[in-house]
Amino acid sequence: MSDAPGGISVTGTGEATLVPDVMTVDVGVSVRAESVAAAAESSRAHAMALIDSLAASGVERVDIATTNYSVSPEYDYQDGVQRLLGFRVSNDLTVTLRDLERSGSVIDAAVAAAGDAVTVNRVVFSSSDEQPARHRAREAAWADAIARAEHLAELAGRGLGPAVSVVETPRNAPGPRPMARMAAVAEATPIEGGSVNVAVSLEVRFVLQD
Repeated sequence: MSDAPGGISVTGTGEATLVPDVMTVDVGVSVRAESVAAAAESSRAHAMALIDSLAASGVERVDIATTNYSVSPEYDYQDGVQRLLGFRVSNDLTVTLRDLERSGSVIDAAVAAAGDAVTVNRVVFSSSDEQPARHRAREAAWADAIARAEHLAELAGRGLGPAVSVVETPRNAPGPRPMARMAAVAEATPIEGGSVNVAVSLEVRFVLQD
């Protein structure tokens, strides 16, 4: 926070918590073969099995998006000698799951369908409607800004006038929750959504009165 001629500027922050109802998971397949053609064909087959499993579990196609497709050689280095091991083909998807209660079984089925080629990189939880929580966070940020400004005005021996500018900066970024490479299990993998914080920052400028 800082004083400025003719006014005062403060930053107020506020947070609110909500229970997520949407999960985004990064899944895919990664295979290596002696030739590009063989690796690409194996990747294609595993990726199709993965996508078909997701669709069979009720995941809409609009909630399945390809985020990366890569082909690269892999080498081994021994005693300064480079030896080609084969070619790696990776096909990565971002999948949105809108039924958290079934998410564990959906992931397990997809992992089983893709087999040993499967990769699972991260899980991110969010809410389909975070407006109520954002409103609460904004109200808390405003109260914080008022309290800070009133205290500074009191310290300066001045009265606090009206706000003349407000700039909002959303600060929430639900952190990715890493997941290790998984294998199919007899019971569904437990998925816990926990909670998601919504944070708001308000930069407010007030008039100082005599």
